[in-house]
Amino acid sequence: MRRSLLFLFLCIGLACASRRSFDKCPAPPAPDYADLKNWIALPFRADAGDTVPPGKDIKDGQALAEADVFYIHPTVYLTAKQWNADLSWADINKKCDDCVRYQASAFNACCRVYAPRYRQAALKSFFDTVKTDGKRALALAYSDVKRAFEYYLKNYNNGRPIIIAGHSQGAAHSASLLKEFFDGKPLMKQLVAAYPIGFPAKVKEFVTIPLADSAAQTGCFVTWNTVVWGTKPEKNFARYKNSACVNPLTWRRDTVYAPASMNKGGLPFGFKQIDPAVCDAKCYSGVLWVHRPSAKRYYGMAKSYHLVDVNLFYMNIRENACQRVKAFLEAGKR
Repeated sequence: MRRSLLFLFLCIGLACASRRSFDKCPAPPAPDYADLKNWIALPFRADAGDTVPPGKDIKDGQALAEADVFYIHPTVYLTAKQWNADLSWADINKKCDDCVRYQASAFNACCRVYAPRYRQAALKSFFDTVKTDGKRALALAYSDVKRAFEYYLKNYNNGRPIIIAGHSQGAAHSASLLKEFFDGKPLMKQLVAAYPIGFPAKVKEFVTIPLADSAAQTGCFVTWNTVVWGTKPEKNFARYKNSACVNPLTWRRDTVYAPASMNKGGLPFGFKQIDPAVCDAKCYSGVLWVHRPSAKRYYGMAKSYHLVDVNLFYMNIRENACQRVKAFLEAGKR
C-alpha cells in the first residue's frame, strides 16, 4: 500500500504510456454479486469493514446499527495494460481491502458496511482526454457498481436508511448512483446523507440533494478535495475551482477557518493509532486548505493531500455519520 502511494507519479506515467484501445482490451468477467467473494465487506461476516483503530471508545457497532453504508472504493489499479481491473487479481483485491479498512470503517459505528468489488477503471482513464476509451472504462466500472447496488437493495436493505460513500473514482460512481436512484426518486426518503469525497462536484450537482451546511442535516451530500494551504485551484487544480466544499471540521460550506483543535483525529497508514488535532481546515474556492499534518504517514503529492482526504478527518467523519443517522431516525419517529 505504502509503495503504491509513494510511487504514484511513476505509476501515472506508466499508466498513461499504454495506448491500447478499449476495444482491443477484452473486458474481465463481470462479477456475480450473489457470490460473496465479490464483496469486500458485508456486515454478517468478518472482513475489513469490521476493523477499528485502537481506542477504548472506538467500537464496531454494526450488530446494532439501524442504517447501512454503501461504500465504493477509489482507484488502486495504477499501472495498466488494460482499461479495467480483473477481480481475480489478488494484489488489487488486497489494496481494495485496505481502502475499506482505512475509509469505510469510519462508518461502522452506526452503519452496516456494504462494499462491492468492481471492475474499476485504470488510473489512465482519467487522463484520456482525446479518445473515449477512458469514459468507456469508467462506464464499465459503474455498470458493476450499479448492479451491486441493485443486488444490495433487493437482498440486504429491507427499507433501512442508507448512507452513500466513496472516494475518488468511488466518489464519481457515488454521484452517478445518487442521480440514478435517489435524486427526485422515491428512494430519496431513505437517504441519510452522501459522502462523495475527493472528486470535483458542483454545489448544485443534484436537483433535490443539497450541499450540506450543518452537522446534523440529512438528505444532503458532503464533499471536499484536500490541498496544501494556500494552493490556488485556478493555478494548480483547475478542475476543482468553484467546486463544492464542506469543511469536515465544522460541516459547513462557508470559508470560516477551523483550527486543528477541532480535528477529533486522523488515521495514518499503518492503522496503529489515532492522531488528534492532526490538521486544520478551511474551504477556499472549491478546495480544502490544510497545513502540513502534525503527524507522519499522511502522504501529500504535488500540493495535494488527495490520498488522505478521508484519513485526515477519520474521527470527525465517524462522529458525523452517527450524528446524521441519529437525526434521520429521530425525524422519522417524529
